[in-house]
Amino acid sequence: MFSQNLFQDQVVLVTGGRSGIGYAIAEQFLRHGARVFIASRKAEPLAEAAEKLAALGPCSGIPCDIREPEQVKALAAAIKAEAGRLDILVNNAGGQFPSPAEYISDKGWLAVINNNLNGTWFMTRTMAEVFFLPQKSGSVVNVIANVYRGFPGMAHTGAARAGVDNLTKSLAVEWSRKGIRINSVAPGFIQSSGLDQYPPHLLQGLADHIPMQRLGTVEEVAGPVLFLASPMASYITGETLYVDGANRLWGSPFPL
Repeated sequence: MFSQNLFQDQVVLVTGGRSGIGYAIAEQFLRHGARVFIASRKAEPLAEAAEKLAALGPCSGIPCDIREPEQVKALAAAIKAEAGRLDILVNNAGGQFPSPAEYISDKGWLAVINNNLNGTWFMTRTMAEVFFLPQKSGSVVNVIANVYRGFPGMAHTGAARAGVDNLTKSLAVEWSRKGIRINSVAPGFIQSSGLDQYPPHLLQGLADHIPMQRLGTVEEVAGPVLFLASPMASYITGETLYVDGANRLWGSPFPL
């Protein structure tokens, strides 16, 4: 679908890029000509992922905890020193755990909100200040979740991801005149390393609750991310594209 040089001379940052959906997104950007930076908290596995991805094109891994504004600023400074610019930000880093609402502790709630909502804000604000606003150009794609009908069984991430969905809309309007586009991709249940932390009984029969009767693949998320970041979506901003096999319209996430 995409030409090999679609992102030639474009610099891309993918948070949470060392595994799962983030790795697949970074891989596809590299295959289409981009210069890619990946970021995550753990330095050693990040370096391993960056080395593997570098076989496809220029790729660097920079450790960063997106929940810490100073680390995010250091990440921006490192990208500026190495590449001089940033054209595309993919806010993919995040995390959550399944739990009935009454069992979510204060610590668990704050951890998920800080990671998924605050971290996305810190990344977006900083990269805009350092790169996009001065350049008067840039594209942000936020990877959120299927929160179309709420997220029973994971109320903490439902609240955080819904916040990012609204942030996408708000910033898209505020920054549209400044040459910055902001969109979101909302994956449903994707067969990736992100499912490893879920109890096996929650995953049994999961595909039966999805109209397409299967889980998605990481490649099926990466494609829409590239589309929204590309010139083909140049008149699209403030949108959330669901990649969920129609699960948002029918079926339940987990047995309650």
